[in-house]
Amino acid sequence: MRLRTLDLFHGAGGSSIGAQMAGAEIVAGIDCWQVASDSYRRNFHEVQLVNEDIRKVSTKNFHKAIGDIDLIVASPECTSHSCAKGGRDRCEESKLTAFEVARFAREFRPKWIIIENVIQMKSWSGHSELLEELWKLGYYVREQKLNAQDFGVPQSRKRLFLLCSLSGKVDHIEPQNKKTKTARSIIDINGGHRFTPLNSPKRALATIKRAERAFSKLGENEPFLIVYYGTDGSGGWQSIDRPLRTVTTLDRFAYVKPSPNGHMMRMLQPEELKAAMGFPKNYRLEAGTRRDKIKLMGNAVCPPVMKQLVKSLTETNSDDET
Repeated sequence: MRLRTLDLFHGAGGSSIGAQMAGAEIVAGIDCWQVASDSYRRNFHEVQLVNEDIRKVSTKNFHKAIGDIDLIVASPECTSHSCAKGGRDRCEESKLTAFEVARFAREFRPKWIIIENVIQMKSWSGHSELLEELWKLGYYVREQKLNAQDFGVPQSRKRLFLLCSLSGKVDHIEPQNKKTKTARSIIDINGGHRFTPLNSPKRALATIKRAERAFSKLGENEPFLIVYYGTDGSGGWQSIDRPLRTVTTLDRFAYVKPSPNGHMMRMLQPEELKAAMGFPKNYRLEAGTRRDKIKLMGNAVCPPVMKQLVKSLTETNSDDET
């Protein structure tokens, strides 16, 4: 029997894809963003979708509609936790959506729950209360920080996962020790994309300074990426021979390459970001504007990571039953 799975805050569907890769049957998904639901529907044709604020969904009625569930995967609102939001006020109401996972768990009583969020969620004042809610429901909870690059994803993306089980045992998730994939692997070299001169008169001085810092390290004959909106002191650029820095909801990566006419640049495209997130090639990223597609990817869960988490939880349970 396949693992019947409900995806809360499904977004682009990264968690669903990963769970499906691990053998799960995706039964239903909930998300309030219409573009996310449209994108999800293009890739999961038979799933029952609810495009509504999750707080307005009756768990009892939904349970009657879809039946019992073995696994809940959930990625509650993360923008109000994330440092990517900068210095703006964090909205406490959006953080509280995490408690919706406990509300659905109370009704469905799935064997397992996997909650994904940014690392900063751990410092949220409601974090311990959420853990207590899950414990009261009988779940053993293991918290673990994982980096997607350790699971074959060509991106450095650190996230917090809450791995919950009614069986009382959750093993530590080990990196897969796969060969590290780099940003070079996701760049569409022959895609016919439009480039513009790096040294265009309209180019921002800050962009030129980022490029100059790259030249000082790499020389002027190597391609590289300019990285906008960074706060990690990396100088606003990165080599393409290391994993891509974290994909966010912002259009932050520009590919720069040498040419006979001087250095040329363009922004990375949504399909390239899709590859950087570890989504399969056949995933249809078609709904919404370019900006929407970038937001979908920036908010997504990397499927290879979720695949390993689901496999680990279910295999641990199988071992306990034998």
